[in-house]
Amino acid sequence: QVQLVESGGGLVQAGGSLRLSCAASGRTFSNSAMGWFRQAPGKEREFVAAISWNSGSTYYADSVEGRFTISRDNAKNAVYLQMNSLKPEDTAVYYCAASLGSLASRSYYTQRRMYAYWGQGTQVTVSS
Repeated sequence: QVQLVESGGGLVQAGGSLRLSCAASGRTFSNSAMGWFRQAPGKEREFVAAISWNSGSTYYADSVEGRFTISRDNAKNAVYLQMNSLKPEDTAVYYCAASLGSLASRSYYTQRRMYAYWGQGTQVTVSS
């Protein structure tokens, strides 16, 4: 059974930092694109960041560019999201996602439908 399990969420003050982790099990994702999405109350799930199978390419939503950094460790079958300079508008449930394979371009990385596996999410709350 394939599982993605997120951890590292919590409550932080504006300007603070958090590091999210996503541990995968049940299959290797070393050849797959992986990403992070988030969903705030009353809003649709939105793209945050993604990384190619070999870490050669990373993509970010405009709203987090320069503040968030995505990385992965294929040996550990894991992906991470370092979040700095957090803002109240970053408050959301953050989801880890994995595709079935590599993706061709940014437009694919940002689309939810390109990811076959999803975690249950971890809550991030940023207080002002």
